[in-house]
Amino acid sequence: MAHIRFYEKPGCATNARQKAMLAQAGHRIEALSLLAEPWTIERLGAFFVGVPVNQWFNRASPRVKSGAVDPFRLDADTALALLIDDPLLIRRPLMEVGDRRCAGFDPAVVDHVVGLQPGDADGSMEGCSQGDSGRNCVTPD
Repeated sequence: MAHIRFYEKPGCATNARQKAMLAQAGHRIEALSLLAEPWTIERLGAFFVGVPVNQWFNRASPRVKSGAVDPFRLDADTALALLIDDPLLIRRPLMEVGDRRCAGFDPAVVDHVVGLQPGDADGSMEGCSQGDSGRNCVTPD
């Protein structure tokens, strides 16, 4: 199966479920911190080729939820600058398999990029596992 470079927010329960699903499908996961990666505009932009700018953003980010950042009003250059400045805004996970890249965990896209087992993606595999409970995932130092 595939070797997947999986950029995540360490400690994120949703990313943990996504990695478990990929491992169950036989893939080898190399988990990397989305927050610690030294992103450049070119490198980060490669994950979003052909994807509308508003889909580059983590909808569960406090800045998006509060309206401080409106992904629907941004051009690509401004959006990439914001994402590099605040990686918590990036839709995750980011996954790399060879020269193929994707952002988020849309089961159809993930299946196309790396392959999943039939029935693996029952239910939503994106969004915050904490929901609107008021609990926040811990961001490691």
